[in-house]
Amino acid sequence: MSSDPWGRVDETGTVYVRTADGEREVGSWQAGSPEEALAYFERKYEGLVVEIGLLERRVRTTDLAPKDALTAIDHLRVSVDGAHAVGDLEALTKRLDALVGLVESRREERKAAKAKQTDEAKHSKEALVAEAEQLAESEQWRSAGERLRALVDTWKGLPRLDRKTDDELWHRFSHARSVFSKRRKAHFASLDAQREDARRAKEKLVDEAVALSKSTDWGPTAARYRELMTDWKAAGRAQRESEDDLWNRFRGAQDVFFAARSEVFAERDVEQREALSAKEELAIEAEKLLPVTDLKAARAAFRAINERWEAIGHVPRDARPKIEARMHAVERAIQESEENEWRRTNPEARARAAGLTGQLQAAVDKLVTQVEAARSAGNTARADKLAKELEGRQALLDQALKGLHEFGG
Repeated sequence: MSSDPWGRVDETGTVYVRTADGEREVGSWQAGSPEEALAYFERKYEGLVVEIGLLERRVRTTDLAPKDALTAIDHLRVSVDGAHAVGDLEALTKRLDALVGLVESRREERKAAKAKQTDEAKHSKEALVAEAEQLAESEQWRSAGERLRALVDTWKGLPRLDRKTDDELWHRFSHARSVFSKRRKAHFASLDAQREDARRAKEKLVDEAVALSKSTDWGPTAARYRELMTDWKAAGRAQRESEDDLWNRFRGAQDVFFAARSEVFAERDVEQREALSAKEELAIEAEKLLPVTDLKAARAAFRAINERWEAIGHVPRDARPKIEARMHAVERAIQESEENEWRRTNPEARARAAGLTGQLQAAVDKLVTQVEAARSAGNTARADKLAKELEGRQALLDQALKGLHEFGG
C-alpha cells in the first residue's frame, strides 16, 4: 500500500483522496505501482489547478461578463466536487469561492459604472435635445442644419437608456428636427416663390429694354432705362440659373441703345463745336456795330447777322449761355437806341413834357414869391417850410427840363 498527505492506494489498487469529510474513492490502478497510481491522479489534480488559474486570470485581466464567469466557476466547481484526482480539493473550492466574490465585486463595479454611464448618457441626450429645440427656431438654415446632423451622429454614439426615458428624449429630439425641417422647407418654398415672381418681373423689364434698344428718342429713352434699372433692383433676385441670363439680356439691350446714342452724340458734338466757332465769329461781327451811330444801318446789319445765327443751329450746352449773352447785349443796345430815338421824335410825348415843365415852372415861381413874402413879414417858420417845398419842386422841374432837352426842345 502507498500513500501521501492527500491520498492513498490500498492493497487492491483502489485510489482514495482525503477531504475534510473523510476519504473518497477516486479510481483504481492495476497496471503499475501504487506510486505511479498516485502520480497519475495527482496530475489530474494539477490539471484542475491550471484550469482554475486560467479562469482567475481571465476574471482579473479581461472584460469577461459576470454571467459567463459564474457559469465557468460552476462548471469547475462540479469538476472539483466530483474530481477523480488526488490533491487539496478543499483549497480549490476555496479559490473558486474567492473567485465568486471577485466576480460579484466586479459585477457591482460594472453596475455602478453602467449607472454612471447611463446617467452621463442621459445628461448628454438631454443637452442634445435642449440644443436641438433651440436650433429648431433658428433661421441660420445652413449652419443650423449642419449642426442638427452632427447632433444626430453624436446621439447615435451614446448608449441607450431605459426604453421609456430614451423614447421620450428621442421624441423631443426628433420633433425639434422636424420643426426645423418644416420651417426651412417653408422658407425656401417662399423664397422660390419670390424668385419666381422676380423672374417674371424681370422678364417684362427685359422685354421693354429690348423694345427700347432701337429708339432714337435719346432723352426720354435714357430716362426710362434709368427707371427700368431702379425697377430691376427692386424686383429682387430670380433663381440663379435665370438671373445671369436675364441680366445679360437686359444689359445687352441697354448697351445697344447707349452705344447708338454715343455715336450720334459724338457726331453731334463735332457739329455743335463747329456751330460754336461760327457763332463766335458772328458775335464778333455784331459787337462791331456798337456803339450805334447809324440806327437804321445797325438795325439792318444786326437782322442779317441774326438770320445767319439762327441758320447755324445748336452749340454745346455749356457754351450756350455765354455766346447768346453776347448777341443779346448787342440786341439790347440797338433796342435802347431805338427807344431813345422814339422818345426824341415823339410829338405827343414832347408836348406832355413841355406842359409838365410849364406847370412845374409856374409852381416854382409861385413858391419863390411866397418865400420872399414870408421872410419880409418876419414869418421865418413859414418861410423855411415853403423853402423846403420849393427845393422839392425845383428838383422835379430840373428833371422835367432834362427830359424836354432830350426831345430837342
